[in-house]
Amino acid sequence: MPSSNQGNQGKGRQGGSSNRGFASMDPNRQREIASEGGKAAHQKGTAHEFTPEEARQAGSKGGQVAHEKGTAHEFDSEEAREAGRKGGQASHEKGTAHEFDSEEAREAGRKGGQASHAAGSQAGGNQGGSSVKR
Repeated sequence: MPSSNQGNQGKGRQGGSSNRGFASMDPNRQREIASEGGKAAHQKGTAHEFTPEEARQAGSKGGQVAHEKGTAHEFDSEEAREAGRKGGQASHEKGTAHEFDSEEAREAGRKGGQASHAAGSQAGGNQGGSSVKR
């Protein structure tokens, strides 16, 4: 049975790199080609549609890798606040937001207050967190 690799017989790679194939392309060109493939799959209706759980897992995995590589974006407190606000707003618009009962809201507020005070005492004083005397 003839090999499907007939054209390459006797031409094994001897170290070095080839200038042929997808892997040898510029990373930006690879992204362009992959993007075109994804768009075509969506148009044909054959693209994979992630469930919310799959999307969460993929995002978490990507975030872990980015942190390990040192390429993850480090949010300052204002960026984190804005991202959380947008996420909460989107959840409410979609009807998927968690509705807190009064006990859960009280507990969340208590934990937030403790974290705020702990951060303030580590930084050498109250850093904008509200202070309530009891």
